Amino acid sequence: MQKASAIVQRLWNYCNVLRDDGVSYGDYVEQLTYLLFLKMADEQTKPPFNKPSTIPEGLDWQSLLEKDGDALEVHYRHILETLGKERGMLGIIFRKSQNRIQDPAKLKRLIMLTNDETWVGLDIDVKGEIYEGLLQKNAEDIKSGAGQYFTPRPLIKAMVDVIRPEPKMTICDPACGTGGFLLASHDYISNHYQLDKEQKKFLKFNTFTGKDIVDNVVRLCVMNLFLHGIGGEKGPIEVGDSLISDPGDRFDMALTNPPFGKKSSITITNSEGKADKESRTYERPDFWATTSNKQLNFLQHVKTLLKINGKAAIVVPDNVLFEGGAGETVRRKLLHECDVHTLLRLPTGVFYAQGVKANVLFFDRKPASEKPWTEKLWIYDLRTNVHFTLKENPLRYENLQDFISCYNPENRHERKETERFRAYTYDELMQRDKASLDIFWLKDESLEDAENLPDPDVLAREIADNLEAALEQFSSISNDLEGE
Repeated sequence: MQKASAIVQRLWNYCNVLRDDGVSYGDYVEQLTYLLFLKMADEQTKPPFNKPSTIPEGLDWQSLLEKDGDALEVHYRHILETLGKERGMLGIIFRKSQNRIQDPAKLKRLIMLTNDETWVGLDIDVKGEIYEGLLQKNAEDIKSGAGQYFTPRPLIKAMVDVIRPEPKMTICDPACGTGGFLLASHDYISNHYQLDKEQKKFLKFNTFTGKDIVDNVVRLCVMNLFLHGIGGEKGPIEVGDSLISDPGDRFDMALTNPPFGKKSSITITNSEGKADKESRTYERPDFWATTSNKQLNFLQHVKTLLKINGKAAIVVPDNVLFEGGAGETVRRKLLHECDVHTLLRLPTGVFYAQGVKANVLFFDRKPASEKPWTEKLWIYDLRTNVHFTLKENPLRYENLQDFISCYNPENRHERKETERFRAYTYDELMQRDKASLDIFWLKDESLEDAENLPDPDVLAREIADNLEAALEQFSSISNDLEGE
């Protein structure tokens, strides 16, 4: 895989040249996406493929190679604008696209860099790895804010490894970001099963469905799946607000990490012409509670998306575990109507969005019943006395091995308690104040032993994370009070 990392490095080095012109990492990856798509479509028309071109004549790769200077910049803008009006995958990749590289000489250099590789000839894993490498670098750039759409891959892999997708399953991510959960599920099915022709076709065209509200992110996701050989002319991803309504479709599995902003909001212009943010609540008959808390809404939405006996794994911030009002209603209903069997409490310093204290909730949807479906909730505490940072000590897959083994995916009904893994019965949970799932039992050593404090940078990061989490809560209380 040396080739993949070398190509990523070469492409990335050129990004540093463009930054002098004010082209951000996100803009760069976006421009590269357009050019890669055009280049690969061009390669498909040549031997040994000889396919008819999917790009209208005069807007193709060859037309870009023929131009220089201002004529190139004008023509490139024309290509982006025109292809954005096309149907299917073309329309999604180029929707609302704009040229961010104003210097024609630098645009020409990027075109030639892309032209130097035969992309279609590369192994799918290599192409996928190159693109994932670029997305990862983009996420690491704190200034771009792209990290909020990028879930750490080791966490995704661990979630997929315990929930175990199977051939012919339908899998949905209603907040798909750049497609990490869909790709990890694709890899899991490809690597764990000997697929027949029909199963391969289903995996490529019918297994995955994703949605995201941000155009640029959907573009990156569609390209990511395309480079991994998923989807056809009509991509499996769409742009839109997942929470607006029940889509009607039901899935065998839902894996998702919804955006962390606490509120759903829409921007409106008030009588003085100023933009106001208005909290958005979703009146949906399939929801147990009406709230503007985005995470509670996503949790309810995921429950709706599942078929009976469908499985879900969803990343939720701490407030979903303890908040009163709508939060309590949703928790009580979820524990009664679904089998909420596992909660993974994550450490701080794992996500690119700062100040986030998050968890992964695993549950299965069940048919209507008077008797509650949750018998025991098993909680794995990966937070107490565990310290990660994004750069010096990032979360690795090995750090989740103990959780995977405690989860016991072969038969989760045969589990054993350990120091970090404990079970709480349905009755115990119901007796807790507001049915709170915000449960810890391990002693925090940093509170007990002043001589064995973590490194100052870890402490400083934890303090900053706690302050940011507190500010987020104060801000949401303030917004609620203003709205009353």
